Amino acid sequence: MPEKRTIERARKDKRAGKSPTTQAGEFVHEEIRKIRRGQHGARSPRQAVAIGLSKANSGGHRTREPAMRSGQNGFATCC
Repeated sequence: MPEKRTIERARKDKRAGKSPTTQAGEFVHEEIRKIRRGQHGARSPRQAVAIGLSKANSGGHRTREPAMRSGQNGFATCC
């Protein structure tokens, strides 16, 4: 569960008309702070970003959708 101050900061960003990624950034910063304090079991900053974006999405702050990929490996097929 995100902290109250994180939710308030994200709402403040939303009211200010900032982009959804900026709003979600507050959740990412919270996760990074938790890792540095030793409250979280994540091992890398990438995990912190993934967890933060997940919390932002579940909290209603829409982030960018991933681009459509063609093919199984993400490369366009020729011919």
